[in-house]
Amino acid sequence: MTADLTGQEQIAEINGISICYETFGEPHQPALLLIMGLATQMIHWDDNFCQLLAEQGFRVIRFDNRDIGKSSHLKGAQAPSLTSVLANQWFGKKLKAPYTLDTMAEDAIALMDHLKIEKFHVVGVSMGGMIAQCIAIKQPNRTMSLTSIMSTTGNQSLPKPKKSVMLKVMQPPPKEHDAYIKYALGLWKLLHGQRFPFYQERMTKLLERAKERSFYPAGVWRQTCAILASEDRTKALQKLHLPTLVMHGDADPLVPVECGKATAEAINNAHLRVFPGMGHTLPEELWQQMIKEILDVVARADAIAS
Repeated sequence: MTADLTGQEQIAEINGISICYETFGEPHQPALLLIMGLATQMIHWDDNFCQLLAEQGFRVIRFDNRDIGKSSHLKGAQAPSLTSVLANQWFGKKLKAPYTLDTMAEDAIALMDHLKIEKFHVVGVSMGGMIAQCIAIKQPNRTMSLTSIMSTTGNQSLPKPKKSVMLKVMQPPPKEHDAYIKYALGLWKLLHGQRFPFYQERMTKLLERAKERSFYPAGVWRQTCAILASEDRTKALQKLHLPTLVMHGDADPLVPVECGKATAEAINNAHLRVFPGMGHTLPEELWQQMIKEILDVVARADAIAS
């Protein structure tokens, strides 16, 4: 078993694949599992954000989902064609994908097993929020609290992003370095919105770091298909009885705020926090408010446990 060293990337051989992960904070502190979204590596959980959470008394764990970053790239897994995806979106035809969100949730649960963590708090953003919901559904007794950020239930009748935004997101990224950075910056600016400052220099450094770690568009397509092939979680979420926080921006161009509201409505006694002007990113200006909300839902879980 790999030694648990704070602040160092490590590899866990679990669920038939390799998962790259990193921890912040002390091993004896309550575990807080962070799950990132589609096409984003674990380092998109900002280092300083993770450190701020660790300073609140958590053992913070972030990891690369399968098919991205330094976790396993499933190169032999054949993804559905674009035609199949369009048939799924337009006509509701069932999509067969190499794996689903449930599979990705099982990866995260296996990582907790690897770290010998029985109970934990889970925080997921976008696709990561969907995975976090699946974890809570699968392991309600191990999930102490659930925080779903700018995510959705999987109900296909909920509002969808504008076609112009979706086309930008689905555009294949260029391979050449400078062209990729320009493309990615444009995409992040679009998702970020107009309300909060966009720190271009900092984002450029993050994008360069991410591209150096891993550049694997085929994995992003398979992750997309995993989302589309997964079932509506609404009925399963209605059976949950655990402290839940739902956070969303009312200016989200990718996952409309109605999706967050539907998530909160589906889960018993979920607390909904809508941030005016927030798009589909985590603005630094909101970190303290977000952390306070997370602390509140953790306090609710602690009250139940005691």
